[in-house]
Amino acid sequence: MAVYLVAFAKLKNAAKLQEYASAALPTLLAGGGEVVSRGKVRGIAGNFSADTCLIVKFPSAAALDAWYNSAAYQALVPVRDEAMEANFLVLEEPA
Repeated sequence: MAVYLVAFAKLKNAAKLQEYASAALPTLLAGGGEVVSRGKVRGIAGNFSADTCLIVKFPSAAALDAWYNSAAYQALVPVRDEAMEANFLVLEEPA
């Protein structure tokens, strides 16, 4: 069953974001991820604090977890944390 990584981010450092994005995309694709959508976001209710959103479809929760926990992606976490304040959520399709 497909699952989606929904990543919300608030920009901290544009140069680091470029570095992170160019390195992270190949890891997503190698992990079976497919970018579904990305763009600017804004909140209309509640306490929401993000500038952008990325949605990535993975073939399974196991594939998403394997990508996230991979050495290749984990090596990028410090760059990600310099580039943005990020919140990653997993959305599971109903059975």
